[in-house]
Amino acid sequence: MALDVLAMAPLYQVPTISRIGQKTDPSKRPADSLKPLVPSKTKLTTIEAKRIMSVLDEAINKVELATLLSYVASNRGDVEGMLGEDIMRAVREHEDLCQVLLDNVRCLKEKERQLQEQDEAKEEGWLRDCRLSIELQKSSLPPLRQQIKDSTKNVLRLLLSNPQAASFLQMQTQGRSAEAQSLVDSLNELRGFLFEKLLTSPMEARDKAQFIQDISKQNSMNQQIIDTLENELTERMKDRQAEMEKENFVIQELKNHLHQVLKFSENSLLRTKQEAEKQQRADFRASQARVAKIQQEILQLQSQVFSLVMENREAEQALRKKYKVETEIENWIQKYDTEMGEKQEEFEDLEAVHREEKITLEELKRKHQVLVEEFVQIREEQEINSKKRMEAEQEMVHMVRAATLIQAVWKGYLVRSLLRSRKKRGKGKAKDKEKGKEKGKGKK
Repeated sequence: MALDVLAMAPLYQVPTISRIGQKTDPSKRPADSLKPLVPSKTKLTTIEAKRIMSVLDEAINKVELATLLSYVASNRGDVEGMLGEDIMRAVREHEDLCQVLLDNVRCLKEKERQLQEQDEAKEEGWLRDCRLSIELQKSSLPPLRQQIKDSTKNVLRLLLSNPQAASFLQMQTQGRSAEAQSLVDSLNELRGFLFEKLLTSPMEARDKAQFIQDISKQNSMNQQIIDTLENELTERMKDRQAEMEKENFVIQELKNHLHQVLKFSENSLLRTKQEAEKQQRADFRASQARVAKIQQEILQLQSQVFSLVMENREAEQALRKKYKVETEIENWIQKYDTEMGEKQEEFEDLEAVHREEKITLEELKRKHQVLVEEFVQIREEQEINSKKRMEAEQEMVHMVRAATLIQAVWKGYLVRSLLRSRKKRGKGKAKDKEKGKEKGKGKK
C-alpha cells in the first residue's frame, strides 16, 4: 500500500527544486575533527539529485496525510468545516472499506482457529467445506485491499487539490499514532541520509572512506594500548592485592598485640583500683578523726568568740555613746559655722545693697534739690502767670461789660431810629391815601 501511494502521480505543487536543503539543525555543526565526514556542498546541483529529493519529499508529504486519515475519521465534527464535503465523503468511504477489511480478516482468523481446534474431531466433508470457505474469503481480500488503495489515492488526490485542507490536516500532528509518527520520522531520517549521500562527490566519498579507515586504524591502535594498559592494571592489581594481604597480616598481628596490651592494662587498672580503694578507706578513717578533733576546736573557739563578742559589744556601746556626743557637738559646730557663714554673706550682701542705696539716695537728693529749685521757679512763674491771667480776665470782663453796654446803647439807638423811620413812613402813606381819596372824588 505504501509503495502504491508513493508511486501515485504528483497532484500538488512541488516545492521549488533549487530551494531543497538538508533538514538538519544548523546549531548542531560537526566538530573540526569530523570535517571530512561533512559534505563540502550545502545544495544539490544536478537535476537528477533534485528530482530524487523532490520525489522523496512528495512521498513523505503523502505519508503524513495518509497517516492522519484515521484522525479525520474519528473527529469528523471538528474537521468537517475545514476539509469540505467531498473530502469527508471520501474519508467515510475509505473508513467503511477499512472496517470491512478488518471484519473479514477477523472472521478469517476465527475460522482458521476453529479449523485448527476441530481438525480431528469433525468429518472430512465439513473440514473440506470449511477450508473452501476460508480460501474463498482469502481470495476476496486482494480486491478489497485494492479498493482501499484506490480509496486512499482518491482521498490524497482530493486533499492535494485543496492546499488549505492539506495544510490544516498536516498541522494536526497530535492525532497521528505512535507507529505512524515513527514511520514519518524514519522517512525524514532517510531523507537526511539520502540528501547527504547526494551531496557527497566521489572524491569526498573516497576521502570519507580513507578517513573512516584511518579512524579504524587509530581505533585498533587505541584498543591495543587499552589492552596493554588493562594488562598492566591487572598486574598492578595483583601486586596491590599481595601488598594488601601483607598489610592485613601485619594488622592482624598488631590487633593481637593490642589485645594483649588491653588485657595487661585491664589487670593493672584493676590492681590500681583496689589499692586506691584501700588508700581511700584509710584516708577516710584518718579524716573522720581529724574532723572530730577540728569540731572540738571549733566549739572552743566559738565560746571564746562569744565571750570576746560580748566584751567588744560593751566597749562598742560606750564608744558609740561617746562618738554620738562628739558627733552631735561636731554637727552643732558645723551648723553654727554654716549659719554664721550664711549670716555673714547675707550681711555683706545687705551692706553692699546699703552702700548702693546710699549712693542712690545722694543722687536722688541732688536731683530733688534741683527739682525743688525748678519747682519754686515754676511756682513763681505760675503765680505771676495767674496774676496776669486774673488781670486779663478782669480786663476782659470790663471789656465785655463795656461791649455789652455799647451794644445795648447801639441797639436802642437802632430801635429808636427804626421807630422814627416807621413813623415817617406812616405819615407819608396817610397823606397819599388822602390824596388818592381826593382824586377819586374828583373823577366821580
